[in-house]
Amino acid sequence: MKAEIIAVGTELLSADIIDTNSLYLTPELNKAGWEVCRKTIVGDDMEDIIDAVRTAHNRSKLVILIGGLGPTEDDRTRVSVALALGRKLVRNEEIQEELRMRFAARDIKMNEINVRQADVIHGAEVLDNPSGTAPGQWIENDERYIALLPGPPRELKLMFERSVLPRLRNLSRGRRMISKLFHITGVTESDLDARIAPIYTAYSNIRATVLAGTGHVSVKLSQWCNDGNNTGVDELGKKIQVELGGAVFSVSGESMEEVVGRLLRKSGKTLAVAESCTSGMLGMRITRVPGCSDYFRGGALCYSNDAKIKLCGITVETLEKHGAVSSETAKALAFGVRSSLSSDLGVSITGISGPGGGSAEKPVGLTYFGISDGIHTESRYRIIPGDRESIRERAAYFALSMLRDYLLK
Repeated sequence: MKAEIIAVGTELLSADIIDTNSLYLTPELNKAGWEVCRKTIVGDDMEDIIDAVRTAHNRSKLVILIGGLGPTEDDRTRVSVALALGRKLVRNEEIQEELRMRFAARDIKMNEINVRQADVIHGAEVLDNPSGTAPGQWIENDERYIALLPGPPRELKLMFERSVLPRLRNLSRGRRMISKLFHITGVTESDLDARIAPIYTAYSNIRATVLAGTGHVSVKLSQWCNDGNNTGVDELGKKIQVELGGAVFSVSGESMEEVVGRLLRKSGKTLAVAESCTSGMLGMRITRVPGCSDYFRGGALCYSNDAKIKLCGITVETLEKHGAVSSETAKALAFGVRSSLSSDLGVSITGISGPGGGSAEKPVGLTYFGISDGIHTESRYRIIPGDRESIRERAAYFALSMLRDYLLK
């Protein structure tokens, strides 16, 4: 059961707007038994839309179009799909009247261009839009299906769940995608695949995908099966976990900050952070987790040497002798912020994120991390590749990974 998604809108071809709708639709379609084989973004040119619709409709059982259902001149999805199928557009009087009533209820005069939203492709079924003015449409053509959905995510999601998803589940005849996602830390993408490829290649009916992220790598296992049938995903997943051991930090979709938060809550320990080069990125990740106030005391953004001295109690001697980017400073920051904010644990980050400031002895990307429980204080370092932003993001992630290692021990 092949499906294609076509997102319509010239704005999606710029750097300003990201197509998040297809990211929502893809897993929902997979769970309903439809394999998304292609995604296309097309501008508002009518000929381009017609070509995209005809091509997708000829090769796939299901085509979902997103956007272009508004009242303006550049909203051309309805007329383009009608032309692609050789059908007429018919003005629906009920939709037109409902539009006028909606505007009147808000004490707003409806512009006459809004009546375009009442144009329905001949033979299509209208899909109600309780969150907006643009109704969707469902079309069946030679045992193939086309759905027209609005572009605003809130409208699309509600319409899809209420009006489209039940139909797709019935059409899929019980086939479903079973998947499992492993998040892995401390292993490179190439090393990971070298270790697990001999395992997953033995399962020809399971698709294994290695995904590289900013801070960690992931492995996704996917298999199509009929409802109620046993699959090999669990069996393969257990073998991968045995091979990787503690490098697997999540099999349930938890982020690293969620894992660390759960471990902190379980241990009963509190945390404070001192951030130099990341300047709040670590604290931001920690506070993404609801309920983090149970264990997170706060942080110090000690970017300058003066801030390091005043906020974390580092001595001038330490900075002069070893420098701001050093093992000694990282340890002193972790110890100092723990004491300043009365927490059980202190974690610190200090490094050179570039693009300038590096040297032969201390290159761009060199980052030190400290952790202290008041009795024992230690540090680690990494030379992190990438540009300024990726170095900072990876540094914040590594600090969390280091904290996870400590809590597991």
